[in-house]
Amino acid sequence: MGITFNADEIFEMAEEIERNGAKYYREAAEKASDKKTKQMLLDMAAMEDEHLKTFVEMRKELSGRQKEPMIFDPDNQAAMYLQVMADARGMEGRIGPTTKLTGNETIKEIFDIAVNSEKDSVVFYLNLKGLVPVKAGRDKVEEIIIEELSHITTLLRKLKALQ
Repeated sequence: MGITFNADEIFEMAEEIERNGAKYYREAAEKASDKKTKQMLLDMAAMEDEHLKTFVEMRKELSGRQKEPMIFDPDNQAAMYLQVMADARGMEGRIGPTTKLTGNETIKEIFDIAVNSEKDSVVFYLNLKGLVPVKAGRDKVEEIIIEELSHITTLLRKLKALQ
């Protein structure tokens, strides 16, 4: 039997990824070399905070079936696995798992990083969607994907407005 998840577990992971992204942007803002870049990074952190709120609200709307564990897990190993996946996936806004912003990036470079990270999130959730049975809320994972796609649109609009 393969690994399966329910929508609640995927939302848990999505929330952690958004938390990680907001934290990352705030840490990068502290290193920013100019006020405009610093503010842009703080705005991105605030955007991640809003994404987190959206996912928390979406998670509250899940039905009982979409929250039921897919396997017997008395040692809570599934939660640990989800945490590792969320952390290993990288943070939104991060170039890669070990790369840090220097504070010398241009606004365009920062937006490129953010857009690429959101695209990576879409791919990540598309892959997870196949691990969620229909009865466990596969359609709810689709809602996460749609939300992430809207984040890409928002970032691209902001980038275009800067040019």
